[in-house]
Amino acid sequence: MSDSPPPLDPEELATELERAFGGSERERSVVARQARDLAESGKPEADRGEPLTVEEVVRQMGDAPEGSGVADRWNWWLGSLEVAYGGYREFQVTRF
Repeated sequence: MSDSPPPLDPEELATELERAFGGSERERSVVARQARDLAESGKPEADRGEPLTVEEVVRQMGDAPEGSGVADRWNWWLGSLEVAYGGYREFQVTRF
C-alpha cells in the first residue's frame, strides 16, 4: 500500500476551481487538463519534493493578484515555478 496521494483528478480540480475562482467551464477545463498533464510529468514532485494535488493547485492559485481569471491565476503560478525551476512554460494556458 502506497502513502502517496492519489493522482490529480482534473474533474475534481475543475469543480474546486469553480468554487474558488468562478470563471467559465471551458477555462476551468483547460486549466484542469494542463494541471493533470503537469502532475503526470512528475516535474513538480522532482522539483518540489511533493506530487501535485488539487488542494495545492487551488492554494497556490489563490495567491495570484485579486481579480485574476482562472487561466491568469494558473499562468501566474506557473510563471513563478518557471523562474524558480524552469521547464513550466509548456504547461501554461495560451488560449481556451
